[in-house]
Amino acid sequence: VQLQASGGGLVQAGGSLRLSCAASGRTFRTYSMGWFRQAPGKEREFVAAITWPRDTIFHAESVRGRFTLSGDKAKDTVYLQMNSLSPEDTAVYYCASTGPKYYSRIYLRPDEYAYWGQGTQVTVSS
Repeated sequence: VQLQASGGGLVQAGGSLRLSCAASGRTFRTYSMGWFRQAPGKEREFVAAITWPRDTIFHAESVRGRFTLSGDKAKDTVYLQMNSLSPEDTAVYYCASTGPKYYSRIYLRPDEYAYWGQGTQVTVSS
C-alpha cells in the first residue's frame, strides 16, 4: 500500500487547512486509516482516523471540534479539514494505514500502522 499525502502549508492562527491522503495498491477491506502528527522534540501522536468497513471515525481530544476527518471509501482517500488552527498544531502530519485487521475498529498507536505517507508540514503562525 502506498500513501500519497497533500495539503499542508503555512497559515495564521485561526485559519484553516485541508489535508488529503490517497492510498493505492490495497487488497484488503478491513483497516484503519488516518493521521498522526509529530512536533519537534515530541513523540508522534494520533490525530484522527476512520475504520472501514464500519465507517467509524474518531478524533483525538486535542483536535475534537476543530478538525474533521472524512473518507471516500471508493477512492481509498481520507481528508482532514483543520479549522481554528493554533500554533500548538504546528507539526509534520503523517497519513497512515494499518495492514489488514481482523477487527474493524480505530487503532490509536503508531506501531499499529503498517503504512505511512511522506509527511506534510503544517505551520501555524501566531
